Amino acid sequence: MPDQLLFGMEVVLNGLMAGVLYALVALGFVLIYKASGIFNYAQGVMALFAAMTLVGIMEGNVPFSHLINAVFGTQVHHFGWQVPGIAAVALTMIVMVALAWVVNQLIFRHLVNQAPIILFMATIGLAYFLEGFGDVMWGSDIKKLDVGLPQGLNTVIDDLTYGLFGYGFFIDNLDIVATVVAALLVGSLVVFAQYSKQGRAMRAVADDHQAALSVGVSLNFIWVMVWSLAGFVALVAGIMWGTKSGVQFSLSLIALKALPVLMLGGFTSIPGAIVGGLIIGVGEKLFEFSVGTMVGGATENWFAYVLALIFLVFRPQGLFGEKIIERV
Repeated sequence: MPDQLLFGMEVVLNGLMAGVLYALVALGFVLIYKASGIFNYAQGVMALFAAMTLVGIMEGNVPFSHLINAVFGTQVHHFGWQVPGIAAVALTMIVMVALAWVVNQLIFRHLVNQAPIILFMATIGLAYFLEGFGDVMWGSDIKKLDVGLPQGLNTVIDDLTYGLFGYGFFIDNLDIVATVVAALLVGSLVVFAQYSKQGRAMRAVADDHQAALSVGVSLNFIWVMVWSLAGFVALVAGIMWGTKSGVQFSLSLIALKALPVLMLGGFTSIPGAIVGGLIIGVGEKLFEFSVGTMVGGATENWFAYVLALIFLVFRPQGLFGEKIIERV
């Protein structure tokens, strides 16, 4: 088998794995948009904040230690203990649920039935606030995140492909774990949205806030629930991305790569987030592999946005989005 074809197959597999990580971030956008019509610009920062909080809890760091030391002249940084990974994840999820409640009480409870642009601007403000708050709370240094997930070359795939083709494919164990987790998340969220009482209430709120209120649906409960689910998805994405590349403020920029994913898959489709992520992941890797060297490289930085622009021209609702027809 030609070497170029083998390299291309490896690129496709790695693109699929990268696409899953993009889709994990996009899932948070879809959940909130589905339930409230809000495009949550803060989703990437939520993943960053969740990862920073997880590291802080695991290492026993004192929150706001830099501020406390500056004000009181102390030198406190650690509690003197470490928290196991599973317990730290559970505690971080409690923090994200508390964050969801605070966001709803202080911001979105007061913006019911406001124009979408006002809600969008509110999430931009929330993003910058959370980024600064996380900096003050946990510090801005790059942090290593290790919750025990396997990393490095998957030797089984390497040996299998070497035996079949004489060339071993490099597939990261962490990417395989992310793929399994994303599949479980998507399946669970689809079942929840379609068949649970809370899921039906969530869709009712998305269609019409006032109509949902008139039949007894608690708007506050639904929004807190949805933001909590989005916080959980952000935590999962933060764990995967933080483990892969370290917990740093550039982690919040993964939200920007989720935008083309949403444009391809549709803003209201949970499976669409996964399919869009896979298309973007494979597309940018293959384009860099086949065309990148001809145009100076670094095509992964802009390929996804060009593809999304093409979709906006010919199919603005995305592959799985709902086509909205307004009669005048």
